[in-house]
Amino acid sequence: TEEYLHKTYVIILVDFTYDVKSLRAVVNPDISKIRNIGIMAHIDAGKTTTTERMLYYSGYTRALGDVDDGDTVTDFMAQERERGITIQSAAVTFDWKSHRINLIDTPGHVDFTLEVERALRVLDGAVAVFDASAGVENSSCNWAQTLTVWRQAEKHHIPCVCFLNKMDKPAANFSIESIKQKLKANPVLLQIPVGSGKNFTGVVDLLTNQKLIWKLKSMRDDGRVFEIKALDQSDDPELLQVVGEARTALIEQVADLDDEFAELLLTNFSDNFDAVPSIKLQEAIRRVTLARKGVPVLCGSSLRNKGVQPLLDAITAYLPAPNERHHDLVRWYKDDLCALAFKVLHDKQRGPLVFLRIYSGTLKPQTAIHNINRNSTERMSRLLVPFADQHVEIPSMTAGNIALTVGLKQTVTGDTIVSSKAAAAAAARRAQNDSGAEKKGGEHANIILSGVEVPDPVFFCTIEPPSMAKQADLENALNCLQREDPSLKVRVDPDSGQTILCGMGELHIEIIHDRIRREYGIETHLGPLQVAYRETILNEVSTTDTLDRTVGERRHVVTVELAVRPVDITSVGGSCEITFTEKLEGQLLPGVKEAVENGVHSSYLQGKQFSVTAVTVNDSIINRRTTALFVWMQALRLAGGQVLEPVMSLEVTVGEEHLSSVLGDLAQRRGTVRDIQSRHDNKVLLATVPLAEMMGYSTILRTVTSGNATFSLELDAYEAMNPQEQNTLLKRMAGLL
Repeated sequence: TEEYLHKTYVIILVDFTYDVKSLRAVVNPDISKIRNIGIMAHIDAGKTTTTERMLYYSGYTRALGDVDDGDTVTDFMAQERERGITIQSAAVTFDWKSHRINLIDTPGHVDFTLEVERALRVLDGAVAVFDASAGVENSSCNWAQTLTVWRQAEKHHIPCVCFLNKMDKPAANFSIESIKQKLKANPVLLQIPVGSGKNFTGVVDLLTNQKLIWKLKSMRDDGRVFEIKALDQSDDPELLQVVGEARTALIEQVADLDDEFAELLLTNFSDNFDAVPSIKLQEAIRRVTLARKGVPVLCGSSLRNKGVQPLLDAITAYLPAPNERHHDLVRWYKDDLCALAFKVLHDKQRGPLVFLRIYSGTLKPQTAIHNINRNSTERMSRLLVPFADQHVEIPSMTAGNIALTVGLKQTVTGDTIVSSKAAAAAAARRAQNDSGAEKKGGEHANIILSGVEVPDPVFFCTIEPPSMAKQADLENALNCLQREDPSLKVRVDPDSGQTILCGMGELHIEIIHDRIRREYGIETHLGPLQVAYRETILNEVSTTDTLDRTVGERRHVVTVELAVRPVDITSVGGSCEITFTEKLEGQLLPGVKEAVENGVHSSYLQGKQFSVTAVTVNDSIINRRTTALFVWMQALRLAGGQVLEPVMSLEVTVGEEHLSSVLGDLAQRRGTVRDIQSRHDNKVLLATVPLAEMMGYSTILRTVTSGNATFSLELDAYEAMNPQEQNTLLKRMAGLL
């Protein structure tokens, strides 16, 4: 109508889609303001949810991601969003109160333990997240993986902060005794929860005696705003008493752990501990944390948006900056570049992307770098700041940061990167002068950063392409995946010719299989591993046969003498010694040696160490393979064949409460227990078990022990099967045929 035509309307289009803000500070911050940290915990403790809240409150994401909705930043793989778990570690960079935080969200599943290992190798601190509703002591499965990642952090001497998550659950139990008993750590309690379960509303900071309350009006409240007020007499008397006792215990505990704080306490505040300034207490707690004498403990509920901001404050306050971590090798490089490659990803457009932790010097794009491990020089084309699956290009990056590089095609996980050969040589000279010792193992032996320790695989299966035309594509995919994931091993079985995948567990292999299908478009088939049974002889025999044949006008005669003798049939390297003698008349093609070494029985022989003597001539028109095979079969019949099966050496580390269950399971697997030893609070079981009985053992062991066990497996020997076992095997093989 005419009324509306005379009015001006403004239409505002609001984009509610997920967005990531550009990095505000592309310039490199001061190294003292950098925190390289990792989030580690058992599965479903809330690591990824905690990471999402950190990104949101720091301002780098504009929407709260949720694991159940599949829209989190760090879990960007299709497999992660479908399963609701973290599979590969993801790096993100953000700022919090003038500090730069480089954070890596690590997986919680034991099958992806390498992701935790290589993340902790390059980090300076870690946040251990615990599920307060389950507790470390109430769930054996959770406890086993928590202990695993905690030991990994201890191995790399990484200071930690603990975060008791899921305080909003009805079964939440605010207890730090399990941290003392299970992890053998010294928890330093910094907060007291206000309420529990559905009534959990906030925390009390024991350093400042301030109460932090989140008054969430609805489930959609993002928790960005919370109330801070000092405790007073109007508060709950029970809460006041608990806080008072906890703060006194905190001051006494820190005084016992830090001599400088104890001296301050006795000198100035012996009459009144409550008068200790919070800043002095915070400084003392930082010294205790960096010295790994204690572990600060905080609490909250990441899913309900409570307690994450104080956790961020604790990260900047108590965890170390890169210059507070001592790396002996780095000082020899001085201002020259020294970095460690700790992760590789393959991008379809940009090729391999290499994650580097820079320990000294400055990294710039369009420059050549030297890989000491590979003794090769490569040119880096681009330099990026990692932000999960999105990246921001920058002109340079200094020491203490984590960078993502493009163009390094030869670098793999664990390689040391320097600016040039000359810089490496100069560092080697400084190292030699400092140590006063002569060079050992080469000029660069003492200036290479320690790499990433890759665990041995425990699960094996075969993989086949849909057709031989796809074999080359499959090999390329496996090569790329092995470069990304060093815990994945691929080998070809020399006996069966099968391509075998070796991984950390069934889920690990399942994810690899799914990635080959999605990312490389190859529909592969996974099958069970075929056990390589072998055959040997029991007696020494000799036999002779003669071939007499006329071809055209020429007569050809060959006499074959075969002697077979068993040699150490029980060891892995044992063999049968075979001696051939050929007496020839005419021009005949060699066939005896080929028949034995490549014939149908060759793959069943114990070992491949043959001693063969043969007199042969070339340019034959007669193939003697049939005669040689006949002689070979006759000799085997006279020598008496014996089927051998591979027997594995097994070591199981398990709690004493689960020892009987493991022993019972091994008895059903034809296992023989060699010894049972004690190691700390656990039992170590040494046994020998046939390989055929170990299929899927990792899954069974987790079930039997509720996840509270680890094991290692290696080939011990080939042992003779008894007649009953041999008959069972033959029936099974006949059924398969």
